[in-house]
Amino acid sequence: MLQDIPTSTLREARACVLETERLTLRKPTLADVKAITRLANDRRIAENTRRLPHPYSQDDAIDFVRALAEGGRETVFLIENNHKPVGMVGIDWREEITPELGYWLGIDHWGQGFGTEAARAVIDYFFEEFDLDQLISGARVANPSSRNILEKCGFQWSGVELHRFEALGSSTPVDCFRLSRGVWASLKTWNSSTRREA
Repeated sequence: MLQDIPTSTLREARACVLETERLTLRKPTLADVKAITRLANDRRIAENTRRLPHPYSQDDAIDFVRALAEGGRETVFLIENNHKPVGMVGIDWREEITPELGYWLGIDHWGQGFGTEAARAVIDYFFEEFDLDQLISGARVANPSSRNILEKCGFQWSGVELHRFEALGSSTPVDCFRLSRGVWASLKTWNSSTRREA
């Protein structure tokens, strides 16, 4: 995970818990496997998330949590509302110079603003902890709700690309977005998240 990133890009990344007005974002553990499986095992989520398989089994969740614990290539937070898991959000570091914001919510939690609230907290974390000037993200062209989250967070559209989606077994058009440090700094009026050491 973080140890694979060149130290010149790090300020001093620490394990932490992010808190917003309604949400707590923390590292997922094996105790969360059943909740993650229940939330992620929905075709509507998998079809809009590039790397989620469908069906999503408990073994998939165990492998995911273990990979994170062993230092996977992602900085991931479990999103909780009132101590109940509602989804995931994080940064994928596979491309070190262009880290990517990703997120998904269980379908019972769509349309409540949780995606925007969680994304903003992780965006703040990213720009405060890492010396990089931009963050990328994407949303399936057929997923306007995800595009709205990105636009509310200040991401600017940069084009359309084809990306492979595991659950679809094929590639599909994705709207690509970029958020620069300068745009983030100028929009940072949301300031609704706090951080504490884990």
